Amino acid sequence: MAPPTVRVENLTRGQTLVTRGQVADNHWTRLKGLLGRSGLAPGEGLLIVPCNAIHMFFMRFPIDVLYVDRALKVVGLHHALKPWRVGQFNRRAHFVIELPAGTLAATGTQLGDQLAVHGYTF
Repeated sequence: MAPPTVRVENLTRGQTLVTRGQVADNHWTRLKGLLGRSGLAPGEGLLIVPCNAIHMFFMRFPIDVLYVDRALKVVGLHHALKPWRVGQFNRRAHFVIELPAGTLAATGTQLGDQLAVHGYTF
């Protein structure tokens, strides 16, 4: 059985960020993350719960990263974080969303935006 698909909307901008998302919320899925993948297609994303910092060691492609607090507000973002880099630590973040590079710019997502997550209960 395939894991449930998660959808993420940016309510502030009226944009859908993720249509086919997965959740990494246990030790093994958080450890694996996106390792071994060659990219993310438009509409794909990975929610890492809980998480307030990421690294890009052993990754093969850049990603956009959203840092989200418990109220589902964007408290940090990083455009096109490249492989072998370390993302910012954000003490306010409860989880992160990893997205295809360019998603944040295409949707106009900014700090303070309100998100909605469908298909996962925190």
